[in-house]
Amino acid sequence: MNPERAAKHQQVANYLEEHRLGAVLLSRRCNFSWYTCGARNYVGNACEIGNSWLLVSKGGACVLTNNIEGPRLKDEELGEIELASFAWPDAAERDKVFRKMIGPMRIAVDAPVTGVEAAVLGRDFDMLRWRLSDSEILRYRELCDDTVAAMEGVARAAKAGMSEYELAAALSAALLARSCQPWVTLVAGDDRVEKYRHPLPTEKKVRKYFMLVTCAERGGLLSACTRLASFGPLSRDLSLKHQAVANVDAALISSTRPGVSLGELFELAKAAYAETGYPDQWRLHHQGGSCGYQPREVKAGPGEQAAVLADQAFAWNPSITGTKSEDTIFCRADGCEVLGGKSDWPMIEGRWKGASIPRPDILVL
Repeated sequence: MNPERAAKHQQVANYLEEHRLGAVLLSRRCNFSWYTCGARNYVGNACEIGNSWLLVSKGGACVLTNNIEGPRLKDEELGEIELASFAWPDAAERDKVFRKMIGPMRIAVDAPVTGVEAAVLGRDFDMLRWRLSDSEILRYRELCDDTVAAMEGVARAAKAGMSEYELAAALSAALLARSCQPWVTLVAGDDRVEKYRHPLPTEKKVRKYFMLVTCAERGGLLSACTRLASFGPLSRDLSLKHQAVANVDAALISSTRPGVSLGELFELAKAAYAETGYPDQWRLHHQGGSCGYQPREVKAGPGEQAAVLADQAFAWNPSITGTKSEDTIFCRADGCEVLGGKSDWPMIEGRWKGASIPRPDILVL
């Protein structure tokens, strides 16, 4: 067992001991990828729940799956993890395999499973994913480098008259070419940037201004990134808005410290919006939160008690109508690091209470 998975297994074993459980049965993609250090238990990319189950007890782990998924999982994903397979059309055989592997153990599941009576795991189990190991952090940096490179390359190559679908296709292709799976692809041109916080791409042609947004996954980890570009000089109003949103982002990044609650950070964001002259913009979109094996593990919001941890990833996404600022960051005990740092994109200084943090500017093409 590699050191990363051994450490994760011990975390699960401690959880089982604390909760008087014999095992946990995991089918959510985030948990499956987390424990296996990146294995994929799904076919449909839009599914949160996979088609194979990971049974983890104090003594080890076993994947329960059908004969369609078994060969790929065994050959390409699981390493030394044991696999128990059943014929895909045979419900009775499936149930027999589940009964044999679970036996008399008291278990909990991360999502309901047909024929299995068990409690559903809550946030206390999710928290096992939140603090990242050194090897995960290394993979995360590489993922964010590739995500930023893909997005910025597409933005620089964009031409007026391309459709939002064409830009979305180019972004997806650039990410996939770097072994990154797009989870979220948002594209808006011109007036749609101002109208919609979550602009799914359309066939509309981009004339003057556009926004690209992605959440991209590799090995279970998810990066988040937004970039904006203009075919021609920026208006003074847009420049002022973008400086303001960079200042809100700087407030969030500079204040993300271990022990601070996400509720406190939400209140800080509200104060930053007010100080920059846009006091009600926070009402139009969430501000982001912690991430890792989910696009957002916990979003900052009123009264949210979840506290920032050292070695945890975050993605803040403050927005002011027509503009936005978003990257993946990593919180250390002594401060935050913005991931994807190999960029040569034009930058501005986000400023908050003496802190100055470089944030992506709007690219003028």
